[in-house]
Formats: sequence, structure tokens, C-alpha cells
Amino acid sequence: MKSRLIRMLLAATVAATLAACATMSPPDPANVADGVLVNGAGMTLYTFDRDVGGSGKSACNGPCAVNWPPLRVTGDGMASAAWQVITRDDGSKQWAYHGKPLYTWIKDAKPGDRTGDGVANAWRIARP
Repeated sequence: MKSRLIRMLLAATVAATLAACATMSPPDPANVADGVLVNGAGMTLYTFDRDVGGSGKSACNGPCAVNWPPLRVTGDGMASAAWQVITRDDGSKQWAYHGKPLYTWIKDAKPGDRTGDGVANAWRIARP
């Protein structure tokens, strides 16, 4: 009986530890739909060729960011191996995937639209 109680306590401790570790992992700020990264609303995410990967900077500011809204960090926004948080020129936070800042496109009207791919030969669909 005593060894059974010890095993149950050990199992509960292991389960609690694993649950705590799972909650410490940052959630991905985007999802995958049909092989592309999308935001929480299902809108396609894009990368900008003029952004230097891993620089921690966005080259799309001012009027550019009106047409290409950055994928903003909400809440604490914890980084991980694949996801980084960068600071924009205006001081706001933006998600980057493998070092490349992510954006939506103002002309995409509904989830699944991908009209920004290839715009100005500088915008690309973000893929996992």
C-alpha cells in the first residue's frame, strides 16, 4: 500500500512538472493553413525582401506599414527558437519568424486570400 502511494505521488509530481513546463513554452503567434503562416484571424502572413533576416529590424515603417500591417506582439510575447520579438522604429513589438518580420496585406479581404505574394517583387508568402 505504501509503495502504491509513493508511485501515485511520484506520478502526480511528474505530471505537475510537465504541465508547468508546457505552460512556460511560448505559444506560436501564428498558425499554418494550407501550407502558409496565418495570423489568429486566418489572414495570410508575408515577409519583405528588404528586411535583413536576424537583424531585429523592420524595413517597412510609416506608409509601408499602413499597407503591410506588422504582426504585432500582444501580451508578453515570449520568443522561442523559431519566433523572435523585434522592436519597430515606433517602439512597438512585432513577431519575426526565423528572423524575418511578419506582415499582413491590407488588400487581403478574407482568410485564405494571398494577393500580396509577389507585390513589387519584394513581398513573399511566409511559409513554415
